[in-house]
Amino acid sequence: RHIPNLTVMAPKDDLELKTMLELALKHNGPSAIRYPRGKVSQSPSATLRGEKSEVRSQKSEFGIGKGEILKEGSDMALIAIGNAVHPALGAAERLEKEGIKASVINARFIKPLDKELFLKIASKTKRIITVEENMIAGGFGSAVLEYLNSVDIPDIKIKILGIPDEFVEQGSQAILRKKYGIDEEGIYQTCKAFLSALTSVH
Repeated sequence: RHIPNLTVMAPKDDLELKTMLELALKHNGPSAIRYPRGKVSQSPSATLRGEKSEVRSQKSEFGIGKGEILKEGSDMALIAIGNAVHPALGAAERLEKEGIKASVINARFIKPLDKELFLKIASKTKRIITVEENMIAGGFGSAVLEYLNSVDIPDIKIKILGIPDEFVEQGSQAILRKKYGIDEEGIYQTCKAFLSALTSVH
């Protein structure tokens, strides 16, 4: 994200990948798409006809630097990017069963950020966890932290979930996601600990 004027995207599923490829071709500027290792997550649409119609419906709202709200909540917010979106959504659904209402944001863009959306969400909940399958240092969560720090929201608390600054050992995606706490269970447990720590302080 340190290259000037570079647009960086990360799809949550196969439909977003297709839409991002089309967007990159039409965009007047350099673009990069973080293509996930292995299979791309499948969207709910199973048929080719369904996929085409959903891609068209997304285009009206799918602009450069625009994320989407997948779930509304007032207790905290999970801002996720790429393959981290689905486990974040799963964690939020588990939290809801315990009376914790978490917003889930599909950021879509690592650069530029959807600053308007993030400011709205952060001002509402003031409890933010970013989730990514990338290095934390210089990554998506760091960019969100830098931006929200610059707008000076009182009492906001932010935690970044991702891969620490170390060599990552060889292993399956499932094993590595579990190790670094970026699978559904890890995100769920982090949310619980995050909120519990804030409650104990007050």
